[in-house]
Amino acid sequence: MIPGIVLAAGLSLRMGRAKLLLDWGGRPVIRHTVEQVLAGGVDEVVVVLGREARGIREVLSGLPVLFVENPEPEAGQASSIACGLAALGPAVSAALIALGDQPALPPEVIPRLLETFRKTGKAIVAPLYRGVQGNPVLFAGTVFSELRALTGDRGARSVVEKDPSRAALVSFNLPMPADLDTLEEYERLRPPVNPV
Repeated sequence: MIPGIVLAAGLSLRMGRAKLLLDWGGRPVIRHTVEQVLAGGVDEVVVVLGREARGIREVLSGLPVLFVENPEPEAGQASSIACGLAALGPAVSAALIALGDQPALPPEVIPRLLETFRKTGKAIVAPLYRGVQGNPVLFAGTVFSELRALTGDRGARSVVEKDPSRAALVSFNLPMPADLDTLEEYERLRPPVNPV
């Protein structure tokens, strides 16, 4: 079983508002992201919540997801990864960790990561966007203890970089999907609302 963990507990400090609830082509950013992860072929989706838990639960209403709340979102992305992993059952062989603020993730990325994991058996499978490593990243259960030991806001990059021989990098001739960190980025990148 391979679940997806969507990190949605960030504090949106650089944005200055709840970025995951902003409109993205007629739907909230986080709903678009979670729908992309669900469509990618994972077996279930766990959404890690923080201060905006109530609003995110509301906008994800009706989707088949499991919610887990990070009691200390200010401790950084590592604490959310640990919370997501703690919510997984014993039958999990790997987990895909995705960022809640990447609603423009190309639809082919997650299926190819899953396929590469099944074919190679590598402990880590990560995308390369025109040569630059990005997200989401798939981690086998054998590295969960390393993920749980992370601290701060750097995320799991150090686990990926620790031993390159255990990682499979999947190349995409696509631009890096943008993180929506500032209001300027959001205004520049957001798609128009589709007319009904």
